[in-house]
Amino acid sequence: MKKLFFLFSFVALALTSCNNVVTEMVTYKVNKPIFMSADSFRNSVKVSKVSREITGIGKMCFYNNYLYISEPQKGIHIINNTDPANPQSVGFIEILGNADLAIRNGLLYADSYIDLVWFDINDPSNPQLKGRLDSIFTTALPIIPNQYGIDYASTYSNSGKGIVIGWELQEVTEPVSQYGGGWWKGGGPDVMFDTANPSVNTTEGSTGKNGSMASFTIYDDKLYTVINNNLNIFDLTGEKPKKATDNLYVGWNVETIFSYKTNLFFGTSTGMLIYSVADPLKPEYQSAISHAFGCDPVVVDNDLAYVTIHSGNRCGQSTNELMIVDVKDVKNPKMLVSYGMTQPKGLGIDAGKLFLCDDGLKIYKLSEPTTLMANQLVHYAGMNGFDVIPFNNTLMMIADDGLYQYDYSDINNIKQISKIAIIK
Repeated sequence: MKKLFFLFSFVALALTSCNNVVTEMVTYKVNKPIFMSADSFRNSVKVSKVSREITGIGKMCFYNNYLYISEPQKGIHIINNTDPANPQSVGFIEILGNADLAIRNGLLYADSYIDLVWFDINDPSNPQLKGRLDSIFTTALPIIPNQYGIDYASTYSNSGKGIVIGWELQEVTEPVSQYGGGWWKGGGPDVMFDTANPSVNTTEGSTGKNGSMASFTIYDDKLYTVINNNLNIFDLTGEKPKKATDNLYVGWNVETIFSYKTNLFFGTSTGMLIYSVADPLKPEYQSAISHAFGCDPVVVDNDLAYVTIHSGNRCGQSTNELMIVDVKDVKNPKMLVSYGMTQPKGLGIDAGKLFLCDDGLKIYKLSEPTTLMANQLVHYAGMNGFDVIPFNNTLMMIADDGLYQYDYSDINNIKQISKIAIIK
């Protein structure tokens, strides 16, 4: 995930000496942080009963007939989905720096850059802010909108300037010294690249159902969040969430998290990691399975993990596959089969069907892993699907141009029943 992109233009030779030290002026582009005061940032949450057009693709959570859609860095759209053929947008929660969410017992938990906020949504049309935990996600940063790195020093040594809420691309020229062919800091490019983006699968009872791209999940009254490869665990049994663990490193380039039985499955850019949460506060590494470098989510059903790898993204590779892995023995996962795809992303499973975002939407009848491709039920093309939530014969799919919904109650007549457009 982390790469350095510099545009060097050597403009002047400043010094050459007998000890082989050379200082040169280096010009490069770098993202400088944009700050907001902590008070202004933490007073920026607003709840509107007026619907707002969706302008970006984000994470989803379905709870008690309402669909909650995160618009990256802006907030959460609230959709009344009681009638999936006629969904109604009923409000918007403005949350700066939001990327993901999870719901339990009528409370919605969401990130706001470095903070965790939560809302009472027992009346979905009128959410109430209940609290905020400050500076919980210490490594979280805004999405970087380009291929350049960030100015590490000014980002993390902000001397009380406030919260980083965005980036300004600047061209910088400064002296850099070279000794024996290597750079050392006598001034110089001190930058890094960090995207900082990037559930219990049931709505029975009191837990929402997240899509496969989620980096939040709930298990055993605990909220698990993964941000910048660090796992945080929050105990939700009290009046307010209590951080139970602090920044547990779980692996490199962790992107998604999925809860199944007593295990957490992490999708990373190089494979799938499995951790046991038999002790919910002490995740224990079980195993990993590697794949070609690429971005992926993972879902698990009937002791089979379905993993997609897609190209055309920051992971910088060209592999497009659907992998099926036997995880009955979580200490010894076994790769069963992989299928070439166009550009697969989110996926979900319900009622013996696999729903896959690939060249639009593909739906398969689950069968033996080696015969899955022969059991494709339908293929809807023409949109770029991102993630799905299947529930109770309704598929909710977020794509680059809208929220699509499909009725799959009749396996021989799966059909689109509604769409809410995304306005770019």
